[in-house]
Parts: sequence; structure tokens; C-alpha cells
Amino acid sequence: MATSFRDRLARLRVDLTPWRASRDFRILVISGTVFYLGGMVGYVALPFQLYQLTESNFAVGAMGLVTIAPLVIFGLYGGALADHVDRRKMLVITGVAQILICAVLLGNTRLADPQIWIIYVSGALNAIASSLQRPSREALFPRVVRHEQMPAAVTISSLTMQIGQLAGPAMGGVLVGTVGVTWAFSVELIGLVVATLLYLRLGSYKTREHSTPPSLRAIGEGIGYAFRRRDLLGTYAVDMVGMFLAMPIVLFPAFATEVLKEPKLLGLLYSAEAIGAMLATLTSGWARRVHHHGRAVVLATITWGASVGIAGLAPNIWFAIAFFAVAGGADMISGLFRAVIWNQTIPDEMRGRLAGIEMLSYSLGPLGGQTRSGLVADLTSVRTSIVSGGVLCVAGVVATAIWLRDFWGYDARTDEHAVRERELRTTAG
Repeated sequence: MATSFRDRLARLRVDLTPWRASRDFRILVISGTVFYLGGMVGYVALPFQLYQLTESNFAVGAMGLVTIAPLVIFGLYGGALADHVDRRKMLVITGVAQILICAVLLGNTRLADPQIWIIYVSGALNAIASSLQRPSREALFPRVVRHEQMPAAVTISSLTMQIGQLAGPAMGGVLVGTVGVTWAFSVELIGLVVATLLYLRLGSYKTREHSTPPSLRAIGEGIGYAFRRRDLLGTYAVDMVGMFLAMPIVLFPAFATEVLKEPKLLGLLYSAEAIGAMLATLTSGWARRVHHHGRAVVLATITWGASVGIAGLAPNIWFAIAFFAVAGGADMISGLFRAVIWNQTIPDEMRGRLAGIEMLSYSLGPLGGQTRSGLVADLTSVRTSIVSGGVLCVAGVVATAIWLRDFWGYDARTDEHAVRERELRTTAG
């Protein structure tokens, strides 16, 4: 009996094979951890500063409106660039740009009268830099690990980023509540500098000799490819529906301060989802035995929406933290299986463009959701916004799954694209 129990525990453990096998995978993972640690500190500081200056939930949520256009335009263009240029150079150049933008935000906090327009402009510029960077980073993962190691690689990458996402908001909440937003932006700046220096240590990953130059035609080819494949379309649609309808993060300052009367625990609200995500990741060894990835994405996103809705009814902050943690675990599981579908089925010559589209799918939903949540909260109440979002999310995801039945039936063992990529990468060695 004891041996059987140990075997079950062993099957839950994270597979560390990609970490041991690939130096550049380790660099990508470590740089991502540092990047997210600093970035999540700024993630708390920026909306906190906006709320302090404006006392408006909509003004905080409007940051989503400011960044939507840059994300769409430069996310698609950044994906096309990632299929044509050295991906390491893209990471370094855009990292330097992010350092400069963060320095501007830091300088703004030092003004006697911090300017709101500087925060919005910096947010838009940072969206451009991030949109150009992320497709190149995401497109590198299939190049630095073996095909069969992708589920483990996605899990490890998620786990280490969650460390940053867990510690970052907690640190950010303490900093903004004690010494102010200036120190929070300083920590973010240090993280960006360290991450960019780590990118310099990556090997060169030039694209193939006959790669497609970035153009509207190249972008159109990527979009056409994505929409012809209903498995990919399902990953985008389910995530966007879930995030647009049930994204409560923009309401956390008001939820902690005005509803739950616990402003000092704001950082824990931001950390709750990361706690749940980390617990789900640490016990995700079972994921390698799942083959119906689309089904897993749908069920996980339904759980996300239901948990967010229940958290909105919280009688105290600990109840809210518990259900936001469940939501975070469900979101991690959804993201894990979406990433496995992407990385195991998309050919390398299309990987950058599809990474750009993927970035839009998991960025536009939350950004639009922030705006929706802020507007509904100002028109009704914070609780109404959170609870209604959760209910609508569950209904929307169910409807999407019915519409995209092929996504529900996706099986990695028999899907033609997964089989082809597995054979190609095995042949390539």
C-alpha cells in the first residue's frame, strides 16, 4: 500500500528533464522568472498609482483601452518579425526599450505632481515593446527542447514564472503600502535589467534561409493558418471568452479597500491566483497522461469562471483569496494545455506569427475584461461586476465549446498536425 501511494505521488511530480538537458531553456526560464518578479511588482504599483490619482475604477480599467491597439498591431508584426530575424536579438532590443519605459514611470513618481498622461503613454509604449518581444520568446521554446519534452517544458516555465507572480504582487503590495510606488517601480527596473542581460547569454537562433519577410501578406498567412485549424481557433476563443467576461484584477484595489475593508492585504489578493497556479503546477505530473487537450482547456476555463463568481460573494478577504486561488489553478491548467497544443503542432516557420496571435488571445481578453469590469463596477457595484462576470464566463465557454466541437474532441495521439510535427522533430534529431 505504501509503495502504491509513493508511486501515485511520483506521478504527480514535475518532470525536470528539459531543465537538465538544455542550457538555453534554463536561461529562458530564469530570465522569465526575474522578468515576472519585477513586472508583477510594477503590475501592482501602476493601477494603485492610477487609483490614487483618479479614485476611479474606470480610469484604472482604461489602461486596457490604451494598450489594445498597440497589442493588436505590434503583436501581429512582432510575430512576423520572429519568423524572419534572430530571436535573441529581438529579446535584447525590446528588453532595452522596456528598461527605458520603466525609467520614465519611475521618474514620473518623483514629480511633485505625477502626470496621468505619462502613465497612459508609458503603458502604450510598453505594450508595443512587449508585443514585439513575446512572440520571439515564445517561438524559442520549441527550438531549445525536444518535442516529447514540451509538456514538461511548459510546466517548468509556468512554475518558475509563478514564483515571480507570487512573490511580485506580495512585494508590490508591501512596497506601495509602506514606502510608495517609487520603490516598486525601482524593483521592476532592476528585474528588467537582469532579464535583458540574461537574454544576451542565449545562443543565436536565426530563422531558416528562406524565411518570409515581415509584411501584411506574411501576417495574413499566419492569421489564415490559425483560422483554418479549429483546434487552434478553440484555444484562442475559449481563453478570450473566459478572460473578457471574468477578469476581476482591475477591481482588486476597490475590492480590498472599500468592500472587504482590508487594504493592507491587497497584495495577497494579487498573489492568490499565483498561489493556486503554483499548487496546480507542482502537482501537474498527471498532465502528461492527458491526450484530449481541448477538453481539458474547456473544463479548466469553466472552473475559472465559477471560482471568480463565488469569490465575488466573499464575506471576508480569506474566502476571496481561497476561491481566487482555485481560479488561478484552473487558469494554469488551461494555459498548460493550450501551450502544449501550440508548441506540439505548429511548424517552426509559422511559430513566430502564431505566437503573435497567441499573445493577442491571452492579452486582449484580460485587457478588454479590465475595461468591462471597471465600467460595470462603476455603473453597479464591485461585487456585481465580479459575480456577473463569473456567471457569464461559464455560459460563454459552454457555448463556445458547443460551437467548436472539433476542439472538444482534439486528441494529441491522432491529430494530423501533432503527428506530423512529432515525426519531423524526431527525424531532425
